[in-house]
Amino acid sequence: MSLISIIIPAFNAAATLPETMESIAAQTWTGWEAIIVEDGSQDDTWAVAQRLAAGDPRIKLVRNPGKGPSDARNHGALKVARGEVIAFCDADDLWESGKLASVALALIFGASDAAFGRVRFFRGTPGNLGASSTVPVEPVTVPMLMGENPVCTMSNLSVRRPVFEALGGFRNDMIHNEDLEWLIRLVGAGHELEGLDRDHVLYRTSPHGLSSDLVAMEMGRAEALRTARALGYAPDARAEAVHLRYLARRALRLDADPRQAMALVAKGLRRSVPAFLFPLKRGLPTAIGALIAPSLPRDLRRSLFSR
Repeated sequence: MSLISIIIPAFNAAATLPETMESIAAQTWTGWEAIIVEDGSQDDTWAVAQRLAAGDPRIKLVRNPGKGPSDARNHGALKVARGEVIAFCDADDLWESGKLASVALALIFGASDAAFGRVRFFRGTPGNLGASSTVPVEPVTVPMLMGENPVCTMSNLSVRRPVFEALGGFRNDMIHNEDLEWLIRLVGAGHELEGLDRDHVLYRTSPHGLSSDLVAMEMGRAEALRTARALGYAPDARAEAVHLRYLARRALRLDADPRQAMALVAKGLRRSVPAFLFPLKRGLPTAIGALIAPSLPRDLRRSLFSR
């Protein structure tokens, strides 16, 4: 059975790492190695990782202290991994048991270069599931990525190791949207990114996580767009409208001033009404939600617009 290398950057993850590793141990595809890259935690992450590794020889531990998640992923994937395929997983997310088997069909037995599936979002416990991402039926393109990233999270990305090596890994100088920038390089270089229409990841949402910083997200996206322009692509009105819809939904989920979401909706509709509103199951609730957001309880806003 071909080997898949799972790269898990871990920073202050003592509370969530055991559950993450339990979901990996439950994979129906058993030919894997898991590389936990400890990144200078201030809690018991290292001790927890040692206990987990003692119970499963497929788990490897390395330290890459204080260099950030991109450098941790690059270190594990480029310097430690032995598998044909690299699969990334964050230390607070969970995998569906069939994820690696699905990835193997696409990347080991199939012709794709990278793959992703659907993501389901939860708060607190996995039983508290909210929204689910969608997988585009058409091929992923650079213009699509400039609007919205269908992969959603690093825990949902798997790639052939030679392809990852050829692209040089993630940019270490980016904290937000480094995955988007890398995906633009991937697709822009002519590699196939395949969406698999099945649940792969359970994503733990938090209003205080990295993804909650809207300003930093915009700075990261600006870097990703520079990469796209270097490849000959520039965002059009449609891409900007889709991106503003995404930001509006994110603002509704976070502890942001509800007026921020309304401003984003208005800006998105000015860019392109059809692109912002369609599909209606995403656009219309976003527009209505922003309008009534000031009267909605905070927890209800978060649950309605978790993706």
